[in-house]
Amino acid sequence: MKIPGLYAILDASFFPDTSAVVAAAQELVAGGCTLLQYRNKAGNARLVLEQAGELRRSFPRRRNSSVSETGRDSGHATSNGSVRLIMNDRADLCLAADFDGVHVGQDDLSPTSVRAIIGPDRRLGVSTHNPEQLRVADLTSADYLAIGPVFATSSKEKPDPVVGLEGVRRARALTGKPLVAIGGITRGNAASVIAAGADSVAVISDLVREPRRSAEEFFRILG
Repeated sequence: MKIPGLYAILDASFFPDTSAVVAAAQELVAGGCTLLQYRNKAGNARLVLEQAGELRRSFPRRRNSSVSETGRDSGHATSNGSVRLIMNDRADLCLAADFDGVHVGQDDLSPTSVRAIIGPDRRLGVSTHNPEQLRVADLTSADYLAIGPVFATSSKEKPDPVVGLEGVRRARALTGKPLVAIGGITRGNAASVIAAGADSVAVISDLVREPRRSAEEFFRILG
């Protein structure tokens, strides 16, 4: 799996309503984002599905006509030509909203269980917070792994201990899968995270204000 340098996380808690969530997503895509994770820790399933459905309608899935040798659709993860939508936590709602993949944490369903639900063609990401968790996740069918928090973050109520840039370097040595760094990453420190070995930086807070301009600046920084 090829992963872009900027992994934009659209956290619903930063926005007043569904229309604001969708507007932010459109701005991020206009700024160059091709991978968006929708995250809603507080909303009930109905609200999550409502917002996810609006995102899906904004970035319609386009399937290629070609089929792989296994008989599976080779266009499993192309939205609006290039944008992939990832659901945070909920494998069931990933399917219901027709998202391109799901991202789970250590307290969610296991990667094996999630894969059984979403099938072989959707993307699966797994959050890890230390070398042992990363080693275990690396043995699963996860398409990419996340490590963090790299820096102090306010996006989680009870964050795990900060791993720092050394934690990113250690994680890089332990997996050949795409590595996403998350936690307190801003335009001011993103380059150092990539230099430490991450393939991509996941960003929440530093994309909220002026999403398009912020995304464009991240891409300039990341090269």
